[in-house]
Amino acid sequence: MRVRRAALLTLFVLPLAACEGVLEVPRVRVLVDDSGAPDAFRGVARPPDAGAAPADAGPATPRPRLDAAPPPGPPLDAGRPPVDARPPPPRIDAAPPPPPPPVDAAPPVQPPDPGVPAHCADGPLAGPLPNCRPAPPPTTGDPAADCVARINQFRMECQCLPPLQRWVEGEACADQHAEYDSTRGAHAGFRAHICPQGGFGQNECPGYNGVDHVIGVCLQQMWDEGPGENFQAHGHYLNMTNPRFSRVACGFYEGGRGNMWAVQNFQ
Repeated sequence: MRVRRAALLTLFVLPLAACEGVLEVPRVRVLVDDSGAPDAFRGVARPPDAGAAPADAGPATPRPRLDAAPPPGPPLDAGRPPVDARPPPPRIDAAPPPPPPPVDAAPPVQPPDPGVPAHCADGPLAGPLPNCRPAPPPTTGDPAADCVARINQFRMECQCLPPLQRWVEGEACADQHAEYDSTRGAHAGFRAHICPQGGFGQNECPGYNGVDHVIGVCLQQMWDEGPGENFQAHGHYLNMTNPRFSRVACGFYEGGRGNMWAVQNFQ
């Protein structure tokens, strides 16, 4: 009788063991509050878990998901300072340099000289401009200075020639020539070498009606002679434009009753 009960128990257990993963009875988890009484309303029923362990097995270790990240933990090199633990270099706020100009960039355009007429941008002209008759510059009150300015006006505005310097040291000799010639005729003092600083060429305005008449009329008449081979007909213009001369001294003598003699000595 004892043997037969053991055999029946064995037959009853084996099918259960073979199907324990399928026939597990759903378990109910009951939460217990602080008083020890079960809270039936907070119980949660869990459906059968195909991978659950038998009831008498210990707590199963959850298997990680295939796409789960590894559990957090201290890094392998914990406790060692990082390789790039040096402080970062200070920030440089300087602006970058401007890009270089293109290789084929044109040079900057220089502004024109306000004292040079536009038609003189390419340098001196081969001959004077036709009918060039500029108005005399405003007077400075110094006849010798006004005379030099008028000659340079013709040179620049009418032919783009560089200015002559004012020969201050020769002005006393020019005044002597003007006074000497007022009683002996034009160029008499120049030919006689009455003073050492007489220059190498001379123009003369004999007996004009004052300084303004000399500056405004006589010097214009001299420039109007224009270029030519005959020195007697073109000599005044040739002296005013001679490239060998670099300075000029103007002299004046008032002979009375509007009788103004004026000379220009060139050197």
